[in-house]
Amino acid sequence: MMAERLTHDGVLIVGAGLAGLSAALAAAPRKALVLTDAPLNQGCSSAWAQGGMAAALSDGDTPESHAADTVAAGAGLVDAGMARLLTQEGPAAVRALADLGAPFDRTKDGAFAQSLEAAHSRARVARVKGDQAGAEIMHAVLAAVLAAPHIEVRSGHRLRGLLQDAEGRVRGVIAERSDDFGGGLVEIAAPAVILATGGIGGLYAVTTTPAELKGEGLGLAALAGAVLGDPEFVQFHPTAIDIGGDPAPLATEALRGEGAVLVDAGGERFMGRYHRDAELAPRDVVARAIHAEREAGRGAFLDARAAVGEAFPHEFPAVFAACLAGGVDPRVEPIPVAPACHYHMGGIATDAEGRTSLAGLFAAGECASTGVHGANRLASNSLLEAAVFGARAGRAAAAEAPPPPARLVRLVAPELPGEALQALRQAMSRDAGVVRDAAGLTRLLDAIDTLEAGHGRAAPLVAARLVAAGALARQESRGGHFRADFPAAGAEPRRSFVRWADLAPAAWKHAAE
Repeated sequence: MMAERLTHDGVLIVGAGLAGLSAALAAAPRKALVLTDAPLNQGCSSAWAQGGMAAALSDGDTPESHAADTVAAGAGLVDAGMARLLTQEGPAAVRALADLGAPFDRTKDGAFAQSLEAAHSRARVARVKGDQAGAEIMHAVLAAVLAAPHIEVRSGHRLRGLLQDAEGRVRGVIAERSDDFGGGLVEIAAPAVILATGGIGGLYAVTTTPAELKGEGLGLAALAGAVLGDPEFVQFHPTAIDIGGDPAPLATEALRGEGAVLVDAGGERFMGRYHRDAELAPRDVVARAIHAEREAGRGAFLDARAAVGEAFPHEFPAVFAACLAGGVDPRVEPIPVAPACHYHMGGIATDAEGRTSLAGLFAAGECASTGVHGANRLASNSLLEAAVFGARAGRAAAAEAPPPPARLVRLVAPELPGEALQALRQAMSRDAGVVRDAAGLTRLLDAIDTLEAGHGRAAPLVAARLVAAGALARQESRGGHFRADFPAAGAEPRRSFVRWADLAPAAWKHAAE
């Protein structure tokens, strides 16, 4: 199929979540073109985030304390320097969003109201209307983007491929336009490309993220030869609301911060058997505990009747609405919960400016692996990472000089039909979920082989293979990655780095932290 060919002389950004839009704003005065498949403020995890943004904003808190909590939660794999950078720039990032109009909750004296969430040593999560942080932040950022003269946003453009030259430099993207925007493929060449395509939740049958997020940016970057970091580490949110939704609505961790407790079907609390911090234990511990209770037939429920009760409609409106839609009234009954794919700690390996191993290609947000999350993301660090590192990537990409003319090669991955995608989602949840083992991961890789044989090397299959192969190669349990056949942590913490060409587990490269 012939594609229309266009040239953009500024920064080309794929994705309109907080990372992508932060990059676009930071690229000024250089032009920025933002491509997004879904309508603005839809199809991105940023708008769905409930908890808020973690930052050292209160008296007595420090970036150093926040960094220490981030490192501790990451189970030995956090890049300490990147964590310090994130937490040092975090307070300014939150204040900048407030200046754009994000209506963060305030105390009576005008300070940021902050919640306590799991694995934080103190309350430091700036929130909006209880559980509306992501939506309200995105409204404010989007208004700034639409008012910025240097930014153009094109909806209805879905990433299908990358343009490269003979040396492997990324020179642009190939997008497919929806029928509302004329249909067909379009090639857009640009001096710098930022992938801000989000995570991989759509690869799992049970997820809290938009179904559109199928790891396609990750998969295409892998096929283009980029280095990937830590793809095996997937965070499962412990308390997705178990009412059969796809995606599953989320019962924010802030509920447990307010005092909600986890109980079994008989009303007995169980988290004390799993961790001294009970409900406020790290997410991976809570997710495995809930998984174990459900597997044992005891069930798992979040009881917020005493902690929130009648205040639900105005304190946690999103959770309240989701529960009522599923036939549960959280004011008077416990909420059924289950672990669900929530966040991908791995991704396209980048430096502090968002640069990948491929010239011309940057990455930001959940599709990137900056090293700040390690094996287990600290609660509410994701929006912060999107804002801080999205802006850094935007500034760095804007400084890229136009490369000399060259003959371009098109890298386009085949589509994965809906039926095949559903088969993949079921296999991923079954075999690369909260608890993994060699038998299940091998079965998953065989299933991916079968799907590839029938449908080609589609980007979602590439992303799924990265997760599965990484999980099989890591013969230990650490953070969000738990192997039933290797339940102990290895002696030496090591991050994983891999290129697609070196995917065989024996060829994986590890770098000691």
